[in-house]
Amino acid sequence: MKLSLYQKLAISLVVIFCFICALVYGWSKQLELTSKHHAEQNLHLALAEHLVQDNPLIKEGVYDYKALENLFHTLMLLGPAFEFYFVDETGKILTYSAKPGKVKRTHISLTPLKRLINDPSAAPIYGDNPRNKEQQKIFSAAPVFNQDKLQGYLYVIIGGEAYDTSLSTVKNNDKLWLAALWLGSALSFLFIAMLILLRFFTNPIQRLARDVSNIEAANYSLTDTKLSNYSTQKSNEVHSLGRSIQAMLTRINEQFKELEQGDKQRKELLTHLSHDLRTPLASLQGFLEVLNQSGEQLSKQEQQEYLQVSLNNCGQLKLLIEQIFELAHLENGEISINKETFNLGELIYDCMAKFSLAVDKKGISLSVEPAICDFPVVADIAKLERVLSNLIDNAIRHTPRGGSIAVHVKRSNDNQLFVHVSDTGVGIKEDELNAIFDPHYQASNSNKEGRQQGGLGLAICRGLLKLMDSEIHVQSEIGKGTMFSFNLPQKKVLS
Repeated sequence: MKLSLYQKLAISLVVIFCFICALVYGWSKQLELTSKHHAEQNLHLALAEHLVQDNPLIKEGVYDYKALENLFHTLMLLGPAFEFYFVDETGKILTYSAKPGKVKRTHISLTPLKRLINDPSAAPIYGDNPRNKEQQKIFSAAPVFNQDKLQGYLYVIIGGEAYDTSLSTVKNNDKLWLAALWLGSALSFLFIAMLILLRFFTNPIQRLARDVSNIEAANYSLTDTKLSNYSTQKSNEVHSLGRSIQAMLTRINEQFKELEQGDKQRKELLTHLSHDLRTPLASLQGFLEVLNQSGEQLSKQEQQEYLQVSLNNCGQLKLLIEQIFELAHLENGEISINKETFNLGELIYDCMAKFSLAVDKKGISLSVEPAICDFPVVADIAKLERVLSNLIDNAIRHTPRGGSIAVHVKRSNDNQLFVHVSDTGVGIKEDELNAIFDPHYQASNSNKEGRQQGGLGLAICRGLLKLMDSEIHVQSEIGKGTMFSFNLPQKKVLS
């Protein structure tokens, strides 16, 4: 049978409780008996001495043992709780008050008698019980002299056999049973109270086990699973454990959702990429078929135009495939960073030079602020050039004729450089700002005319900057333009 934690603790508590009760009961009875014997022996300490001094048969020495036996019998009738014995100087029992056959010993040890006579404060002292070879009793003793010569000892057992029999009968009285019943009731109440407290302390563990089982049954989904509430007290270890496990389960559930969302995004990305790949491929195939079938019927100029369109489609395919591989390497952590120190201004002017023809063709102004941009930075020059090229290319494609694009570099007090690429283009809607860095996402008002990308540029920029311990941010307003910003650590110049 499989026992729960509460049942195991309850059984252990029962065993320990019974063991402790037995120990306490035994110790209390022994203490009670010792105290009783101490009091009774002190009370009757001088009994034997008074009998010796007051009785003529003993005071001057014992000569008539039969008469002494009759005296003992008479004294027992008057005091049934006492047994009287006369022993010689060696401990041999000479006469006694008991019936024939009751006395089992012929000798007793005189050591306890001498000890009590010499030191009465040592009570309780136990002597041999003549009626039982294995038992000892409290006693009173006094020496008996015959013409100043020790003849023997008067040995009085306190609480003899008759007393024990009477006491045993009294213990069976209803009042004692009633007292025992009250004691048992009190102990039972204490035991039940302890079980209730034990249940109270183990109940959070049972709730925690039930919550974990429910979550496991729900395939670790917290959507339809209601968790228990636990106290925020730090001193309660069980509640702290419950909160920690709930936090862990919540985190696992969030990670499951992130994985599901990531899988969904990958499927959507594959769908979009297949469409983007299909479009230039279909165009390329169409123009090549026309050239193949009707090449002789086309003029030189038409053939040149068809070839140029085909080359553009090939370039678009190549760029898109390169971006797909680059994004895949970024997500898999397969791209390493080679940091070096270089001049940021020189890199920015090099990137702008690549787009001089494109901006002249669209009538867009391209500037750097400050014009003398002499800032040493520590970064991967190739990957930073890729980021700047993507941002400037995006700005050109979304800025209308007559607009302007500016690259601003600002230095902060914490040894950081902030690069801002701003334009006066169409802008991005506020509700789309958080999504434009997702792979293949394009704003609803983006300029798709002459598009050469599949919507992966900003996702690649974010991934490259993250590798260089930087973050990219965007600010935009519809009709007024957009600004992308990222930070770079500046190289310290030794003075």
